[in-house]
Amino acid sequence: MKDRISISIDQGVADVRLIRADKMNALDDAMFSALIEAGQALAADNSVRCIVLSGEGRAFCAGLDMGSFGKMAESGKEKSGEKQATSDVTSGLAPRTHGISNRAQYAVWTWREAPVPVIAAVHGVAFGGGFQLMLGSDIRIAHPETRLSVMEIKWGLVPDMAGTAIMRNLARDDVIRELTYTGRQFTAVEGQQLGFVTRTSESPLEDALRLAQDIAGKNPDAIVAAKKIFNSATDMTDAELLMQESVLQDGIIQTPNQVEAVMSTMEKRPANYSERS
Repeated sequence: MKDRISISIDQGVADVRLIRADKMNALDDAMFSALIEAGQALAADNSVRCIVLSGEGRAFCAGLDMGSFGKMAESGKEKSGEKQATSDVTSGLAPRTHGISNRAQYAVWTWREAPVPVIAAVHGVAFGGGFQLMLGSDIRIAHPETRLSVMEIKWGLVPDMAGTAIMRNLARDDVIRELTYTGRQFTAVEGQQLGFVTRTSESPLEDALRLAQDIAGKNPDAIVAAKKIFNSATDMTDAELLMQESVLQDGIIQTPNQVEAVMSTMEKRPANYSERS
């Protein structure tokens, strides 16, 4: 993982960076593995209260590594009996290997499943799989000149890294179809208008870290419960969602961290929370 992703944790904020800068952080087999390993490790670390996901160098993530497209072509030959497929990424995708997802999907979905908020700081480009990785976060802050694209159609493919499941809750159906059918590039400014970008910033990483520090200073149990509510909202009826609110709130009220939130507010001092439960 260390040659693809770096992780540093400070005061509950995990700063996660794609570090394959010479390849614009393109997604190869090693990067898929690193994203999954990082997501699982941070999910299990109760000291982590918020995650910032970014890319070093010229781009957030340029999408699938070009070498993988060559392997897809070889896989096509293999179907004709000419050659063996050589990549886990381009082998059969239907088997569920990580819960409801396959390996490639879980490189994105792991951030959706993370118990704490994930903020993407995006610059340069977020194309194809990189665009879907950006969407896996809770909040997306992007430089206004960042170029975005649902680029899979360029390679004769459909978005298949959880993008369809996430996009449907962010933008209008006709917008998603147009972008998917054409693969056209658009800026983060348009992305904000469409619903894919939370806000634009001239310094997305600085703003993302500042926001993460703010979130990390809140009751971690309430933040975890809030994300659980939002993650479930699209799959629940109103009655189920109202019940979930009540059940989760019952689990928070009068706990030490909730009492500390009240006392620190009343005493006008910084809160001193214990690790998330």
